[in-house]
Amino acid sequence: MKEQSRIPTSKVQRAAKFVKTGAKVGGNYVKHYAKKAVNPKLGKEELHEDNARDIYNSLSELKGSALKVAQMMSMDKNLLPTAYQDKFSMAQYSAPPLSFPLVVKTFQKYFKQSPSAIFDSFTKSAVNAASIGQVHQATKQGKKLAVKIQYPGVSDSVKSDLKLVRPFAVRLMNLNEKDLDHYMEEVETKLIEETDYNLEVERSIEISDACAHIDNLRFPKYYPELSAQRVITMDWLDGKVLKEFIKSNPDQETRDRVGQAMWDFYDYQIHTLRQVHADPHPGNFIISDDGQLGVIDFGCVKVIPDEFYEPYFKLIRKDMLQADDELDSTFEQLQFIYPSDTKEDRKYFTEVIKDMMGLLGQPFHQDEFDFGDDSYFQKIFEMGEIISESKKFRESEKARGARDGLYINRTYFGLYNILNELKAKVRTTKPEWAAAVAV
Repeated sequence: MKEQSRIPTSKVQRAAKFVKTGAKVGGNYVKHYAKKAVNPKLGKEELHEDNARDIYNSLSELKGSALKVAQMMSMDKNLLPTAYQDKFSMAQYSAPPLSFPLVVKTFQKYFKQSPSAIFDSFTKSAVNAASIGQVHQATKQGKKLAVKIQYPGVSDSVKSDLKLVRPFAVRLMNLNEKDLDHYMEEVETKLIEETDYNLEVERSIEISDACAHIDNLRFPKYYPELSAQRVITMDWLDGKVLKEFIKSNPDQETRDRVGQAMWDFYDYQIHTLRQVHADPHPGNFIISDDGQLGVIDFGCVKVIPDEFYEPYFKLIRKDMLQADDELDSTFEQLQFIYPSDTKEDRKYFTEVIKDMMGLLGQPFHQDEFDFGDDSYFQKIFEMGEIISESKKFRESEKARGARDGLYINRTYFGLYNILNELKAKVRTTKPEWAAAVAV
């Protein structure tokens, strides 16, 4: 893969790149409608492919928050046409890497030494590259290490990048702009946290220690003395990423073991630690040959406040969705409905959100759930279509759903999608927390 020798870091350079990309996308639409005038039955597949290619190529050169947003969108099978999903998912582990001189420059800034002076060996080429940083393999005193280096300028461009990527997000996802404004502060806060590698090391050690007891789960050891604000050093975990693991055609027992470890990991974080690894994309997991699940990235962690946790997980209970009086107050707490809503709007949003939460909660309503059941995911897709096409959601004067729900919903749907790819059956019931939110 071709390496980049520089990244546009100034606001003017990055804005110019977005303007150029917008012009390309506009040209693709002109080309599409010219062809459609000749052939009225022409679909949008070629348009989607052209736009996905041009937008991804631009964002992958810019890297940082803009590329991270594309990665986030690709995780949700309901949001984007397949062409965008396929292209944007490359941001998870195969974005164009930085050239070695830029890596050396980062080390000189934070360690006053080159990588070769710190490690016994250090690969000049990145072994993988994602939206915010890239990973090199190194050795030191007989240990094989993974060294993650953040791209230059990423932390300084979060706010301006989100403003620039906003028009693409609105158009691609058919979003209500009020919804986007409502959640943008939460996205910005999380992205800024992801650029703080000191914080990531601290959280990585804390959560991996707390979850060390979970069966079939493994974590790398982190080395704070070899890490800095833009560099993280950890043990190298051997194994396969999800796509490679599935291609190896593992038996059902192994799929279930990996899926159970992933479910138990998220369940313990959410309901015991009340903070969660909120970036469940396939690039953040490594699966060993014996079916052990490795977790290698804690950049995005969502702390769950009590005032959100209590009402949200009440809705996971099957019986709660029938308790109309209590349901009204819970929906108001979670900002799904508002006291100022008309009777008609209140009824509409209540019914749609009840259906959505009922779908989300289905895995909890039985002892074991088969995530390989594609019919379940078809229902989720159809629900996403309903909300996306709903005139009431698009034209609502208020965003529907508390900000805290953004990363929790993203976590669950990301988790469900991975378990679906694994075709895993997992034990899902956890009476201890279910009982706690029943009171």
